[in-house]
Amino acid sequence: MPPYSLNMPPMYRLRQQFDRSRIEDVDAAVDQAMQACPVELPVGKEIAITAGSRGIANIDRILKRVVDQVRAAGCIPFIVPAMGSHGGATAEGQKEMLGEFGITEASMGCEIRSSMETVELPQEDCPIPVYFDRHASEAAGTIVVNRIKIHTCFHGGYESGMVKMMGIGLGKHKQALAIHSHGTTGLVEYMPKVGEQVLKHANVLMGIGIVENAYDETRHIEAFPADRILKEEPRLLAMARDNMPSLPLDDIDIVVVDRMGKNLSGTGMDGNLIGRMGVPDFPDPETPRVRIVVVRDLTPESHGNALGVGLADITTRRLFEKIDFKPLYENLFTSTYLPRGKVPVICESDWECMAFAARCVTSTENRDLRIIRIDSTLHVGELHVSQAVRDALKAHPQMEDLGLVAADYFSENGEMTPMEGSHA
Repeated sequence: MPPYSLNMPPMYRLRQQFDRSRIEDVDAAVDQAMQACPVELPVGKEIAITAGSRGIANIDRILKRVVDQVRAAGCIPFIVPAMGSHGGATAEGQKEMLGEFGITEASMGCEIRSSMETVELPQEDCPIPVYFDRHASEAAGTIVVNRIKIHTCFHGGYESGMVKMMGIGLGKHKQALAIHSHGTTGLVEYMPKVGEQVLKHANVLMGIGIVENAYDETRHIEAFPADRILKEEPRLLAMARDNMPSLPLDDIDIVVVDRMGKNLSGTGMDGNLIGRMGVPDFPDPETPRVRIVVVRDLTPESHGNALGVGLADITTRRLFEKIDFKPLYENLFTSTYLPRGKVPVICESDWECMAFAARCVTSTENRDLRIIRIDSTLHVGELHVSQAVRDALKAHPQMEDLGLVAADYFSENGEMTPMEGSHA
């Protein structure tokens, strides 16, 4: 073990029980949603279908079924990446991101037309210019497909969803810069206005909204004509908020996050869950109140983009050495939220991370520390918790106690014992 003192309290495995209502037959749900949507697709014409940069449950199956439905209607489907500046703000990088979600030309059975080129739409009373993907603009229509969820930067009438995909995703790097340069105002006020202009002047035919449960599973799929998107999305956002996972305590000394990454959250770690947004002009959530955040690793799917690492206080050299600062800074400067890109204190092992974190928390006894460890901010069904947390949650109605994790919580080289069932 490294030469740092740590009287680690015993760690216990708990399982949170959330509402697990979910769609069992995703293909049938997509078929039903599109068939119930009163939109007539133009026979013989090309239809663009959007694909974003988030790791959405079943997104490959959902998009494949949308492609099949469009083709069955007598149209020619193709997919366009709609992800603003992600993928290193390059056409190749965005297409590569889709491939990691199982979205390829072979698996979808249609072309993927990736480009950073845009056309400019009429601005009218919108405070900023309005851009739209060139390939999508050349089609006879566009179908916008996205998950609706709480945003990691701000809260408003429209957060992550179909409006954001029209307001930033389809506008590519140009639109992302135009909106993010105005900070939270750009996201809360200007993004919906851009979406309105896209609906008014572009060729959007339909929106397909996806809502997930607290276990990152598909709960709801619904399709709307273009003229109903602005009215219906807030209802799906409320559904997403009701199904959002959370930590079971308001006051926590140390939260350990095993994995962060762009495929797990737009900011690597969801600030709503750890109580830190990293947005200078937007307040942090009132709860949870977390004193020290430790993040252990970066997902391979992030390709070194560790945006959000600045939300942590302590990290490992393992994570630091995986950072590719080029895509990180491209994403960071587009968002303008510089605190999210700051590098935390770097430790040589998990043991050292925990030793430093414990020293920074003014608890008289390490055994009294309130510690919660999670796989990621996307997966919080399985928890490793200290004795103090276990005691505080004894009467929690949605908590299952699975007992002591291991007598030896660290390996000889100072790494934490793996979490079991963390993706469940």
